[in-house]
Amino acid sequence: MRQFDIPERLIVAVGGNATHPEDIEGTSDEQTEMAQRTAKALLPLTSLDNELIISHGNGPVVGKILMRQVLTRDRIAPMPLDICVAHSQGGIAYLLMQAIENSLREIDNDRHVAVLLTQVEVDKDDPAFENPSKPIGEFYTEIDAQALSKDLGWLMKEDAGRGWRHVVPSPKPRHICDVSLVQVLARRGTIVIAGGGGGIPVIRGAKGVRKGVAAVIDKDLTSAHMGNVMGIPVMMILTAVPNVSINYGCDDQHALGVVSLNEIKRYRREGQFPQGSMGPKIDAAIRFIEGGGQRVVIGHLESALSALRGETGTHIVTDNTLVDD
Repeated sequence: MRQFDIPERLIVAVGGNATHPEDIEGTSDEQTEMAQRTAKALLPLTSLDNELIISHGNGPVVGKILMRQVLTRDRIAPMPLDICVAHSQGGIAYLLMQAIENSLREIDNDRHVAVLLTQVEVDKDDPAFENPSKPIGEFYTEIDAQALSKDLGWLMKEDAGRGWRHVVPSPKPRHICDVSLVQVLARRGTIVIAGGGGGIPVIRGAKGVRKGVAAVIDKDLTSAHMGNVMGIPVMMILTAVPNVSINYGCDDQHALGVVSLNEIKRYRREGQFPQGSMGPKIDAAIRFIEGGGQRVVIGHLESALSALRGETGTHIVTDNTLVDD
């Protein structure tokens, strides 16, 4: 596979299932251990002399926050979804910040990590608000779903015969609030954790007044947008699989190595990337490249540095990159 130079500026999006896999209960001890594993996997990147932004998923964690509200709704007033996202963003980022700094100290590296609780503006007229379709949280029976709809005002939909789930709008990110602060910290050499869970969704009114809304934003889209605004050339999406594949699950499944923007868009038109799995990552990769980025790396968290170098993973590049070669 083609070798790539290590970029001086990099944004890394770590998947929610990579930091909170489905096979754990989600206790504080387990989440701390997973943060430590993530920090160890990222150490080859965090110890580089570069500008580094890290974002992270929050799906499993925000689902558990919502479950706590279900179980305690008769005794404790429920929180709106934007505050639930903020809770998950802050908690996950705290554990990651501590774990990353501890991993750096173990190799006598004094680099600092900062967390920015990130609001992300969305359009109040985004079509997603008219058609909530993003499932979050646990599966419920139809009877339980009806009760939750009545008690908490949740919109519940049946999910492929597996049960009923809470569905919410997932609007596109329009503006990363305080992105200039992220840029200043990164330029000083601080590792910045920002945009976790896609950011806290807010809408902007008169005189710049912001208000939270009940929605979730795709974290890869937010990462792509942040990278474009900051002019970062390379974005990594680290997950629990080593490559993007076409014909996934079939006898002729094929892992993609280096592919052009036009190629990946063709595969998407052919229906190769379902929205329930790799689709959102591919959409974010396309948005990043079309917004001025040069390369998107999709690979396994445990192989971060080798993927960045081009030894593993899938690399989506500009069409000119392959032409120039």
